[in-house]
Amino acid sequence: MEAEEQQAATPSAAEELSRLIAVGERLAIRQFFAGLEPIDVVHVVSGLRDEVRAGLLSALRPADAADVIEHIPEVQATDALESIDPARAARILKELPSDDRADLISELDEEEAEAILARMAPQAAEELRELASYPEGTAGSLMIQEYVRFPSRRTVRSVLQHLQENAKTYRSYDVQYTYVHDRQGILVGVLALRDLLFAEPSTRIDQIMVREPKFVRVDATLSELVAFFEKSRYFGVPVVDGEGLLLGVLRRHALEFAMAERSQEDYRAAQGIVGGEELRSMPLLLRSRRRLSWLSVNILLNVLAASVIAYHQETLEAVIALAVFLPIISDMSGCSGAQAVAVSMRELTLGVTRPSDLKRVLWQEGRVGVLNGLVLGLLIAGVAWAWKGNPWLGAVVGGALAVNTVVAVCIGGGVPLLLKRLGRDPALASGPILTTVTDMCGFFLVLSLASAALGRLT
Repeated sequence: MEAEEQQAATPSAAEELSRLIAVGERLAIRQFFAGLEPIDVVHVVSGLRDEVRAGLLSALRPADAADVIEHIPEVQATDALESIDPARAARILKELPSDDRADLISELDEEEAEAILARMAPQAAEELRELASYPEGTAGSLMIQEYVRFPSRRTVRSVLQHLQENAKTYRSYDVQYTYVHDRQGILVGVLALRDLLFAEPSTRIDQIMVREPKFVRVDATLSELVAFFEKSRYFGVPVVDGEGLLLGVLRRHALEFAMAERSQEDYRAAQGIVGGEELRSMPLLLRSRRRLSWLSVNILLNVLAASVIAYHQETLEAVIALAVFLPIISDMSGCSGAQAVAVSMRELTLGVTRPSDLKRVLWQEGRVGVLNGLVLGLLIAGVAWAWKGNPWLGAVVGGALAVNTVVAVCIGGGVPLLLKRLGRDPALASGPILTTVTDMCGFFLVLSLASAALGRLT
């Protein structure tokens, strides 16, 4: 009991950090973060109030504040940056990798973003504006500008000397290759550091570089980038514009992270979670409004499904055992359809499937649906028969589940393609449409078949 009271009296990490920020103990704040793992940083900083989180960025050195910014959710980072002095925000952004700088500046309010950019060096601000202007989901939006590049006429000796003199700068770079360009900045080759280290010092780097290197265009989409990296085992690839001008480097793990984020967005949308990323630290009314925006519409869709049950109320009252199997059939069919939705969404994202492939997708999903429907139908039929000792009850629920599984996978596979063809967001609408239709169809099949065989079920 004493241990519990002592633990309750001990302030939490967020409370202790809030106290240090309030009294301005900057050294103690830096020491506080020194022993924390990244996941602990996220937990502690997310537990701070918005104004305290902004005070934390003001109290830390720019490099330390940048470390915090890198770890916490983007929505918290942007709110904090908007709440502090623009000049300090500019110094913090300067310490971040170029792709993170571009992501954050593009998420800020336009007025706040311009205020921060105005405190940067003109060239750095212009480069950041250009980097932030690339459309989301393209190579340009994912590339970094922290890479090593040299003119093709440089010698090995001068390149190595440059690397040594700027070791402090390059130490934070993910350097495995140097990129070689001509006088106009056009990419002409790639040089591995190993080849550079073992070459004769007087050799020009264009004599030992790999000519005609692989690259991606700055406007390449996620599906094109995925296809490129599936064929190539590179950890990174140079990014060029339409004329071959070297603009940056795209790392494999940046693409993997972007694809993971896209999958999460698709899942949230498919589940009716709209309005972007939500954290419990956000204002109550904002969180409520975002959730209600879809839940209120979903009420109407569920009323349609419930109306099918109401229409067959007499059958349900006569065979009360059917009430046990209705949610099972609804859930199992929904799961089968959700699998088909996931496959279609992935294939659409990767460019493997197009809206014009609707017939092919329906044929392929229909075959899977028939096979899985038969297996699932037999299983649930056996359960119903064993429970009530009535084979007709098993036939009704088993047949309904088998047919509804076919319907579910066809809807799940086909609706995303149809919505894409109509110019609608397939991620946002596929899930609700699938759920409503499979519920209505499942209820209709069970209750209609039961009505037809009512004399043998009672």
